[in-house]
Amino acid sequence: MKTMAYDFSSEVLSHRDSLRYFALSLTNNRDDADDLVQETLLKAYTYKSKFEEHTNLKAWLYTIMKNIFINNYRKVTKVKMVLDASKELFHINIPETKKSYDPDSRLNYKEMIALMNSLDDEYRIPLTMYFEGYKYKEIAEEMKLPIGTIKSRIFLARKQMMDLVNEKK
Repeated sequence: MKTMAYDFSSEVLSHRDSLRYFALSLTNNRDDADDLVQETLLKAYTYKSKFEEHTNLKAWLYTIMKNIFINNYRKVTKVKMVLDASKELFHINIPETKKSYDPDSRLNYKEMIALMNSLDDEYRIPLTMYFEGYKYKEIAEEMKLPIGTIKSRIFLARKQMMDLVNEKK
């Protein structure tokens, strides 16, 4: 009895429709879903040497797609944060794509950076990292401190900045 050679391309393409449905469930947009399927297929072909024959190809493809989606989502949602001067310590999200500032906001931004730089390193460093897009866990690992300490320092840094803003008024 002759065994048939494993045809990776045919197997991958046989899952294209289910990948498209999965992509659509993630993106809720046909064009984005098609792009996601295309990226997934490209990555699957690029890393086909990592796939073990006769294992669950569909699950492997879904995992690739999910990881691509998560990474793309993280890229899109990274935003710069500017502190609001209210007592509630709210944040105003300003997308990175916004390049033009009016003169007042430029001045406020410069003032905020100056205030941030006036903080002690133990507060300034985690706050700066947080505003650059690092997660609490990443900051904690980088600074070799417990995550609770990082959260506390970021909160206290914001509070110190609020106090400095109120002193200037």
